[in-house]
Amino acid sequence: MNCILTADRLQRERSTVYESQEMSRILTDDGIELAYESIGSDDDPCIILIMGLGAQMRVWPDSLCHALVKKGFRVIRFDNRDTGDSTALDHHGTPSLVKTWLSTQFKRKAQIPYTLRDMSRDVIALMDTLKIDSAHLVGASMGGMIAQILAAKQKRRVRSLTSIMSSATSPSLPGPKLQVLLQLARRPTPFNREASIRYTMRMNRLIGSPAYPMDELELRQLAETSFERTSTPSGFKRQLVAITAAGDRSHLLRKIKVPTLVIHGSDDPLIPVRMGLATAAGIRKSKMRVIHGMGHDLPSGLVPQLSKLLSKHVKKAEKRWQRKIEKKRLKLLEQDEHHVLALPALNDSSEAKNLLNVVNIRAQPQL
Repeated sequence: MNCILTADRLQRERSTVYESQEMSRILTDDGIELAYESIGSDDDPCIILIMGLGAQMRVWPDSLCHALVKKGFRVIRFDNRDTGDSTALDHHGTPSLVKTWLSTQFKRKAQIPYTLRDMSRDVIALMDTLKIDSAHLVGASMGGMIAQILAAKQKRRVRSLTSIMSSATSPSLPGPKLQVLLQLARRPTPFNREASIRYTMRMNRLIGSPAYPMDELELRQLAETSFERTSTPSGFKRQLVAITAAGDRSHLLRKIKVPTLVIHGSDDPLIPVRMGLATAAGIRKSKMRVIHGMGHDLPSGLVPQLSKLLSKHVKKAEKRWQRKIEKKRLKLLEQDEHHVLALPALNDSSEAKNLLNVVNIRAQPQL
C-alpha cells in the first residue's frame, strides 16, 4: 500500500475532517460547561478562535475556519460562558452597567458575576482538557481582550497573538459610538424568535462593514443560527459588565512578548480604529493592519484577506516557536553532555544506557 499522501489527497482529508466535525463540551473546575468545535488534525499547530461580546462561535465564518485548516492548522472555536451552548449564568441576574462603571471611576471593586480574567481561565481550561500545551490565539472584540490577557499572563501557553477589532482600554467612545453600544444593550422584550432575529439583523447592519455588506439572506441565516443555538439575553449584559469592570488594561500590553498582529477596520463604529492603533503601539514589535471599509464584523467578503493575514502571521510565529524549542533542546543536551564528561567512566552496561535515557528525557522541551 502506498502510504505517501499527495498534496491533493491531504487537502481532501482535511476537508473531510472539517465537514464531519461535531460540537463537543468540556467542564471546567469552576463548573462552567464550554461548547467547542475542533477542526482539522490534532497534529497540526493549533489556532484558538475567541469570539466577542454576546457572539457565538459560529460568528467565526465556516469558510475562514476551513481556509485555515487547508493551510495546515488545527482550528478550535468555542462559545464563551453565557453564550450559545455554553453554560448560561442566569442565576446571577442582570448586573447594573452604571454601577459597575461608577465603581471603576472611583477605583472600587465592582460586584460582578465574573471578570475577563475568569473568561481567560476558561480558555486555559479548554486547552488543558484537550491537552494543548500552547496555541496561537486569535481574538475578536472582547475575544481580543481575553487573548491579550492570556498573552500577558500565560506566556508559556501562547505562541502568537492576533487581536482583531479590539482594544486594551474601556470604551471611552465619542457620541455616535456610545449610541451604538447602548442600542446593542437594548435587547427586545419579549425575547421571542422573530424579535431576536430582527434585533440581530438590525445590529449586524449597524456595526457592519460598509465595503463588505452582508446581503439579507446572509444576515438572516446568521441571526437564525444564533437564535437556534440558544440565546441568553442577560448573558450579554453580564459580559458587557465584565468588560467595563476591567477598565484600562494598557499596562498589560507591555508584558506581551509573543509575535502579535493587530487587525482593525477603518470604519469600525463600535471600537474606533484609533483604539486598535493604540493597542499595536503598546505591544513591542507588533504588526498593524488596517482594513479599509471594514466595520465591526467578519463578513464572508473579508474571509480571503483575513485568512491570508492570519496564516502568514501564524506560520511565521510557528517557525519562531519551533526554533526556540530546538535552541532550548540543544542547550539542555549540551549541559548534559558536560555533566556526562565530568562523571567517572561507565562500562557499556545498563548503567550507561540509563544515563543516556535521562539525558534524552531532560532534553524534551517543557513548554
